[in-house]
Amino acid sequence: MYRNTIKTTLLLAFLGALLLAIGQLIGGSRGLLIGLAFALLFTGGSYWFSDSIAIRAARARPVSEAQMPDYYAVVRDLTTRAGMPMPKLYVTPDLQPNAFATGRNPEHAAVAVTQGILQMCSWEELRGVLAHEISHVGNRDILISSVAATIAMAITLLSRMAAWGGLFFGGGRNNEGENIFELLALLILAPLAAVMLQLALSRSREYQADASGARLIGDGEPLARALAKLEVGARQIPMPQVRREMAPMYIVSPLAGMNVSFKRLFSDHPPTAERIARLRSRSWTH
Repeated sequence: MYRNTIKTTLLLAFLGALLLAIGQLIGGSRGLLIGLAFALLFTGGSYWFSDSIAIRAARARPVSEAQMPDYYAVVRDLTTRAGMPMPKLYVTPDLQPNAFATGRNPEHAAVAVTQGILQMCSWEELRGVLAHEISHVGNRDILISSVAATIAMAITLLSRMAAWGGLFFGGGRNNEGENIFELLALLILAPLAAVMLQLALSRSREYQADASGARLIGDGEPLARALAKLEVGARQIPMPQVRREMAPMYIVSPLAGMNVSFKRLFSDHPPTAERIARLRSRSWTH
């Protein structure tokens, strides 16, 4: 937990600094103040409202225990085992099989599954998936993914706005030619830096949540079988509305079917085959 707190602090500091750099480049000292205001707004907003942002972006709807008793029964059993409060439960309309957790802490957490995963996986396999997501909550690392996704989207948006605004209306420098090259670099490098840091953190957290989830139920096989199905489903059924910055929140990449150069470097999840092999390589019984 202490390590995750440090990661969150460093992530907020680094991404906030990128927002300051954008303001400095565009408007000099006045732009720096504007960048500081945006940094405080987005870092604070992403901390307090990241769960609402993620749920809204996924078009998830809340479900009651009367509507989905099995869903509630599995999650209640897992949270009782983990000594955690019950999160809010949601279902998204996506046909791609997937799931994610969000929220700043166990007291303000939410878990969402897609319609696709409900159709493709058995409840034993779903138990493995939900144990993984509950482990994200218990490890306190869902805050990292939520904050990173929100601020990375903000940096991407603001850098594009700032770059195009600077190209058309001029920036805070007198040397226009130099400023154009700086703005083009900003347009490319600021979002790239934010996303690469976000992806590196996401990959390490997935291995940790796989192991924690397997220990929680005493068996890695249900999650291993589910991951094999989810990988195939994610490649066959697109989820085009998911932004790149939000992809690391899901248990498998919802963008797995996309063709990306340097795929491993820019992957938001570790290879599924490696995750399955790790789950099957040891006994998880207590």
